[in-house]
Amino acid sequence: MSGRGDASPYPLGLRLHGRRVVVVGGGAVATRRVPALLDAGADVLVVAPELTPALRAHADAGRLRWAERRFAPTDLDGAWLVQVAVDDPGAAVAVSAAAAERRIFCVRADDRAAATAWTPAVTRQGPVTVAVLGGGDPRRAMTVRDAVRDLLAGRPGLVSAPPAVRESPADTAGGRVALVGAGPGDPELITVKGWRLLTRADVVVADRLVPGLLLDELRADVELVDAAKIPYGPARTQEEINRILVDRARAGRFVVRLKGGDPYVFGRGGEELLACAAAGVPVTVVPGVTSAVAAPAAAGIPVTHRAVAHEFTVVSGHVAPDSPASLVRWDALAALRGTLVVLMGLKNLAAIAATLVAHGRSAETPAAVVQEGTTGGQRMLRSTLGTVAAEVAAAGLRPPATVVIGDVVDALRA
Repeated sequence: MSGRGDASPYPLGLRLHGRRVVVVGGGAVATRRVPALLDAGADVLVVAPELTPALRAHADAGRLRWAERRFAPTDLDGAWLVQVAVDDPGAAVAVSAAAAERRIFCVRADDRAAATAWTPAVTRQGPVTVAVLGGGDPRRAMTVRDAVRDLLAGRPGLVSAPPAVRESPADTAGGRVALVGAGPGDPELITVKGWRLLTRADVVVADRLVPGLLLDELRADVELVDAAKIPYGPARTQEEINRILVDRARAGRFVVRLKGGDPYVFGRGGEELLACAAAGVPVTVVPGVTSAVAAPAAAGIPVTHRAVAHEFTVVSGHVAPDSPASLVRWDALAALRGTLVVLMGLKNLAAIAATLVAHGRSAETPAAVVQEGTTGGQRMLRSTLGTVAAEVAAAGLRPPATVVIGDVVDALRA
């Protein structure tokens, strides 16, 4: 070994499928790094006393294993790679020492100079992954990465996006908020403008349903606020989210509120815009692809189809049909002939189906449930309105899931 601290790193693509990777820490940095490891098929073990809601959702879904405690050197036994994502320098040094003893490459979020491996700035276009190392300068790496992404997304010779999709300087100036729809789950389904604003953010406030790989592409100095809301579990209040958006913008920072799907489709984007407007904070709104359309499409179900359905209705099912808090006219929906798409309705699916049947919708109406549509975890179940709730429970489908009711469920079946 030369011993040179400034020696160029050796670029290498790691094939981690089925191989153990240990992530020490369960905070914002781990939230950004874990999705790419899961996408690579790694056997991920997270060691941390606590997890962010987004990481806990991965653990609850069985996508990773969680050791709910502080790090022990034996955690690295059998590991191929370790990522240190803790704020405690002493703890980070201890992990590095244990990794060095076992000859395991170690990524250090707190100290690049002390790491034996670096995470590059990455962009993905289908099967092509481009990783850029900027000689220890994350901003340089991000600048080159963005230029390469533009080139891949366009045509030969096109290094920047067409003027029609390029944001104005005012959209990314400090002291502003952008409400950006991240799409239904596939990271490539975010809009070009949404991705551009995201790469220029100083602060990102992200929900649980945001595609994790988008967070992996953020600059290293971006403040990531995990505003994840696990259904029927711990949640940061909407008032707190509004306060964060306003406070960070008033401090002169460009804030992106990254929301799954579209900001205004059951996403409380309107409340966040009103809070910013009341505080005098300018807001840019970037629409997103909603799972109400995308999840059925990914499962082979069109929400409308000639001679089958000329209308579709999207409704939230998070409130039970018999609840006084419900704003939905389920009796009127039962009388419609078109497609009914229910978001956030898995918990109340039995009651919803029974209510629709009681008001005249045939129990034989085709129905389908798409779990985690457009992602690698997508599952789909076809059934009928009368039996769908029981079959979903038996199959163990879980949120997030999109329910589709209507003849379009079978429209494209051979």
